[in-house]
Amino acid sequence: MRTLVLDKGFLPTRIVSWQDAISLLFVGKADVVEEYDAVVRSPSVAMRMPSIVRLRRGASKKPQRIKFSRLNVFLRDGFRCQYCNAEARMSELTYDHVLPRSRGGRTVWENIVTACRPCNAAKADRTPTEAGMPLPRKPFRPTWLPGGGGIRVDDGSVPEAWRSWLA
Repeated sequence: MRTLVLDKGFLPTRIVSWQDAISLLFVGKADVVEEYDAVVRSPSVAMRMPSIVRLRRGASKKPQRIKFSRLNVFLRDGFRCQYCNAEARMSELTYDHVLPRSRGGRTVWENIVTACRPCNAAKADRTPTEAGMPLPRKPFRPTWLPGGGGIRVDDGSVPEAWRSWLA
């Protein structure tokens, strides 16, 4: 189970595991907004799993480095295939190495783009130039990510309690 984290102003900021959410609660950094029906128990405590928590303090002032992850690549590229420009759901997308791994391409921001499965298969083990599939822009390391606090999830995987917060 996952927990939606809201900032001090009740805006969604991220999704964490229920274990991380309970840690935030126990150290006094967050308050429960919504709970699941499931109960988690320890020898001395029983509590319902948090579905939504709200942070008590604002975000830190120092800029944070954007973590490389599949979701963050999709956010950077706007959930669009960088070869055919088709918009797709997360489950329909992959990421592609611009310089293939077989040729020394690394899995870093500057070498990864979002691709739909047909385009990824068509490009295969070639560079975009060799495949005749030019990129509209070079991949880059983002300094920020768009989209509702960086949260975008498929409709089928959103718990009912989150729907009003992510609308």
